[in-house]
Amino acid sequence: MKRFIETLKNIYKIEDLRKRILYTLGIVLIYRVGSHIVLPGVDANMLGEFQKNSQTGLLGLLDMFSGGAFSNASIFALGIMPYISASIVIQLMGMAVPYFQRLQKEGESGRKKINQITRYLTILITGLQAPSYIASISSQLPSHAFYPFIPDVSPSSLFMITSVLILISGTMFVMWLGEKITDKGIGNGISLIIMIGIIARLPLALFAEFISRMEEQGNGGLVVFVVEIAILLGVILLCILLVQGTRRIPVQYAKRVVGNKQYGGVRQYLPMKVNAAGVMPIIFAQAIMFLPLTFVQFTNAESLTGFAAAFSDFHGFWYNFTFAILIILFTYFYTAITINPNQIAEDMKKNGGFIPGIKPGKKTAEFVDNIMSRITLPGSFFLAFVAILPAFVGMAGVNSQFAQFYGGTSLLILVGVVLDTLQQIESHLLMRHYDGLTKSGRIKGRSSVGI
Repeated sequence: MKRFIETLKNIYKIEDLRKRILYTLGIVLIYRVGSHIVLPGVDANMLGEFQKNSQTGLLGLLDMFSGGAFSNASIFALGIMPYISASIVIQLMGMAVPYFQRLQKEGESGRKKINQITRYLTILITGLQAPSYIASISSQLPSHAFYPFIPDVSPSSLFMITSVLILISGTMFVMWLGEKITDKGIGNGISLIIMIGIIARLPLALFAEFISRMEEQGNGGLVVFVVEIAILLGVILLCILLVQGTRRIPVQYAKRVVGNKQYGGVRQYLPMKVNAAGVMPIIFAQAIMFLPLTFVQFTNAESLTGFAAAFSDFHGFWYNFTFAILIILFTYFYTAITINPNQIAEDMKKNGGFIPGIKPGKKTAEFVDNIMSRITLPGSFFLAFVAILPAFVGMAGVNSQFAQFYGGTSLLILVGVVLDTLQQIESHLLMRHYDGLTKSGRIKGRSSVGI
């Protein structure tokens, strides 16, 4: 406790870090307030049935990502997911379309153009999803739940147009908040916004599970609840190991004499992360799994049949099988764009380094690529397993809301983003010669890749 208090004092002493943290907290406060502002024209007191339908199934998962804004019919109801979907499309096009490949090679100017195109695509995707969301609200709420905008004028068409515009503006505003956190705050803004939405649902889910277990007091309900918490802590430790796990490759540096000084001649290690892609595969795969809801107008999953029902039931086999496959594929995809074996080999060669027993240059690049392929395979399978773990927990009788925190998208994002943010805070402390957050002074973030 004494070390923790001392660390807080050190954080407060660093003016730049203090301002960044306070700025981030201010942005988060704005986001949470906006999540409770209901769309104009909707009676907030009549949302009970809609909120009930949005607590379970895939709708419940989407509501968790938006921090409850989805079920609140908020101006931020669609959250940041349309931006994530747009990012997926743009990054995939960067591998197949020559125009985007050229932009990726143009440095800062190319990056700005790509960001601009991503924003336009976000508007388009939100414009497609917003009418489905409004139609879902209109079908599940009674007619007297909507206020007329203009006396003696039917509100249906006017409500649809204004609500779509507001939802588009809300998503773009949330995206802007995330970018501001990244620029002037601490951590990756988009990831933090997703994390805050998940954390906002945790107390409610925990309380609901506690109540349900206490109602089973005669069957050892409290003991079962304690066991569930212990298992949850164990899963959290597994997620931390998944995020921080590395394999070290020995690198020998040749001796160089410059003037009267000798450089090199030492052995160092090249750390290769087991999960180099971080939580990005989970986020991107989840964004794709939300697509069926767009086409079925965000209706209650219980009323769906066939293909839509199979891919809207996050406890079902086909949903989890497809989700796992997407995570594995995106893990390889993100590892490929994050780690460039040719660049690593070139940097080592320039600095007089080599891997013992491996020729510098092309052979080194091939060796690094083979190592990454070997450690990415088990890492991607483990990531997929942890992601679908809530389905197995749900089958064991755990409340659906609380089951989402047993691994899955939510827990991996929480662990990854928290470690990444703590790593940035620790970097500020160590750079100014203060003690880090841990005794070792080495917190490993999820990845250098942000959304």
